Amino acid sequence: MTSQPKATLAPTSMQFNILTLAAAITAAIAATTAASVGWPVWAMFMGWVAFFTRGHSAKEALFSYLCLAIGVAFGMGAALAVGQLVPLIGPFAFGLVVFVVAIIVVSLRAVPHLNNVPSYFLGLITFFAAHLEPGVLAFSELAAVSGLGSFAAWLAHSWQTKIMRR
Repeated sequence: MTSQPKATLAPTSMQFNILTLAAAITAAIAATTAASVGWPVWAMFMGWVAFFTRGHSAKEALFSYLCLAIGVAFGMGAALAVGQLVPLIGPFAFGLVVFVVAIIVVSLRAVPHLNNVPSYFLGLITFFAAHLEPGVLAFSELAAVSGLGSFAAWLAHSWQTKIMRR
């Protein structure tokens, strides 16, 4: 006889609604905070998504965020490299730069704690979607707003975990 997987406890209707409210309230506060300081709200949600690419402890959340922030830096480096190479090799610059960045990012899967490939790609996407000029200001803004999102997701998850224990 094969063993059945353990069933997870489904939240009651009240718990389900409270868990949903916890996430919605946290997301609304984070979105309002981002918008209030002029940060792109969508970039806050990139940090939120990065949180869910790995374990949900504060330590794992920090590592996921660091991978995203490093991905933003890689995106800036890639944009600068493409800018330098396009005059020399035209559209082949994109292929060459993407190849090099992909080799680096995918190789980082071997680095303990910083092996979150999806978060690196979220960082790359964040930089390119923002359409900002590479530089300290762009990095600071994108790192801060995605950090807000990662923190908000961790906070919502922690809040939900406490609710479920009741």
